Amino acid sequence: MKKFDIKKYLKTIIILCVILVAVVILAVLKPSETDLFKNTSPEMQKMIEQDANSTRKRVTVTYNNLLIINYASLSTSGAKVMSEKYVGFLGKVYPADKGGMKITGQMVNYTYRMLGCGENLMHGAKLTITLTTLTVLFGVLLGTILALGKISKNKILSKISGAYIFFFRGTPLLIQLFVVYFTVPGMFGFAWRDVFSSSDPEAVFKGAFVASVIAFALNSGAYCAEIVRSAIQSIDKGQFEAAKALGMTYRQTMTRIIIPQSVRRMIPNVSNEFIMVLKDASLVFAISLMDITTISKNIMTSEGSYLVFIPALIIYLLITAFFGFVFNKIEKKFSVYE
Repeated sequence: MKKFDIKKYLKTIIILCVILVAVVILAVLKPSETDLFKNTSPEMQKMIEQDANSTRKRVTVTYNNLLIINYASLSTSGAKVMSEKYVGFLGKVYPADKGGMKITGQMVNYTYRMLGCGENLMHGAKLTITLTTLTVLFGVLLGTILALGKISKNKILSKISGAYIFFFRGTPLLIQLFVVYFTVPGMFGFAWRDVFSSSDPEAVFKGAFVASVIAFALNSGAYCAEIVRSAIQSIDKGQFEAAKALGMTYRQTMTRIIIPQSVRRMIPNVSNEFIMVLKDASLVFAISLMDITTISKNIMTSEGSYLVFIPALIIYLLITAFFGFVFNKIEKKFSVYE
């Protein structure tokens, strides 16, 4: 068993420690929610106090906390309309009604909402990551079965697997999503929300999520099948013959010799499939699921700010970079060339 070589990873460890320390310091220095509200005008504070003792609220308060920076927005309705915004960073509270701080506050607010902070898994980045992970997981499992079916000597099984792959690779994912979400329930007389309790307020969104996972997994399975098939067929045929000479059955040859080697060769292509599904996940806007794209579009429509797409791009890039890094490490660890 190899010993862990700390010198090899020393630079990475130091960088991560520096980043962690910096984040902790910034988080500690960040003004509290109370500090932000203390900086509001006397008139606004008076109205907040009145709202505390009244059932009719005149002040709409928005508070976003992003670990190292926070943002508060207060607006009033009625005869006297007021609006105040503040950004808290590095121990100071800055007015965010205009200029660079206004843009900073908007970015914090948009990012907070797109990440799904304070919401359940049916919102923002959490939904995007969960959908992508489940899709690729089920896609690889289904793809392995289809790949083995396609290269099988059983002609019927091979034809069925080939037809499945041809169909799902030859039709748009968006149409497949519509068929699973609208057509299938219409044909069999059910609704996806019925999978969950009728008293569950999130039943509609959870049902849409289940339909999305099914549609995406069926589609991904077809692409993963070709990844698995090409990886299996890249193994030298001499290994099949050697296994046969040793008296191993076809099943033993595949499970003990061929597939373990194929897995290593699949990793780069599975990584690409993961990134593609991550970006294709934005298609769930068509069935009103609150992923990053849907939320950014809703913000743009309601607030008329095209700046919202900047944090959306950054969030996608960060998620892609993280999983790209993970797959890169896995690839290096299991590389066929090592």
